Amino acid sequence: MSTHRLVKVAGLSAGAVLVALSAPYLSNLAPPQVMTFVGDFPVPDFPLAIPFFRHTNTNTTTAPPPADQGFVCDLKHTYRTELVSLDPLIIYIHDLVTPREITSLLETAEPRFNPSQVTKSGRQQNTNDRTSSSAGLPRDDPAVVCVLNRARSFLGTMVRDGWDEMGPPQLVRYTAGQRFNVHHDWFNKPVWANDGSDRRWNRVASFFATLQDNCTGGETHFPFAKPIVPLDNKRGWMWRGGPQDPENTESYKPLWREHEDGGLAFRPVAGNAIFWVNLHPDGTGDPRTNHAGLPLGEGLKTAMNIWPRRYFDA
Repeated sequence: MSTHRLVKVAGLSAGAVLVALSAPYLSNLAPPQVMTFVGDFPVPDFPLAIPFFRHTNTNTTTAPPPADQGFVCDLKHTYRTELVSLDPLIIYIHDLVTPREITSLLETAEPRFNPSQVTKSGRQQNTNDRTSSSAGLPRDDPAVVCVLNRARSFLGTMVRDGWDEMGPPQLVRYTAGQRFNVHHDWFNKPVWANDGSDRRWNRVASFFATLQDNCTGGETHFPFAKPIVPLDNKRGWMWRGGPQDPENTESYKPLWREHEDGGLAFRPVAGNAIFWVNLHPDGTGDPRTNHAGLPLGEGLKTAMNIWPRRYFDA
């Protein structure tokens, strides 16, 4: 096999390999009382302890939509992944969603936003714990198909074709002062399938991709996340805008930081995404994936939730 072929295969398998690394570190903890809701980055100039992967979307099973629909999926789009935490497993994805995809997704979602709800005791309801707005997206929308296919490729064997599915995506929007208190994405009990079968499903993992980041605050906080390498908040990760002066703190912002109350806080950056695994190997929820949308200061933050579904026999 040629060197080029080996590199390509390694890239395609990056998501599955990173997920597999987490298995020895997963443990069972008593879950706190939380809710479930249904609803240019340069490489740093110091050695990386964890491989920095680049992946090209090679999923060609879905043909690009006709040009007259106004959107054509870029099947050669590349993104990069970074392993942040093993306990729980959290992967940071650079450039998961392209600017053109963002524009199309926002246009589709704009008239669909309504107050966000949560699931409590099996019922959808409004709550002061979640004050954002949400918009469901049609599964057949060309931009939705494009992004879901890319996410599906990232998951590798974590999702089984013909049995599991990607689930319906959702956009969520925060304005000044809005938040989502600590919660988890998985259900305490698997949910019955709506296809008439005796199967049940749960959210095996989550993608949270930022689409609009013109804001202050609004970080995503994982109280139990533990960084793989110690964070140096002065030297840490640069972000868009090209080379910057590490001594000038006004021109530098890390993509994530250690939160003063513990864990890690990720700031919203348009096009980038956070990925995490919700379930233990036995199908039970991992409370270490509890997270919160911290209050927005000023501006607007919009993100895309993708919740792959794993099905179980009754």
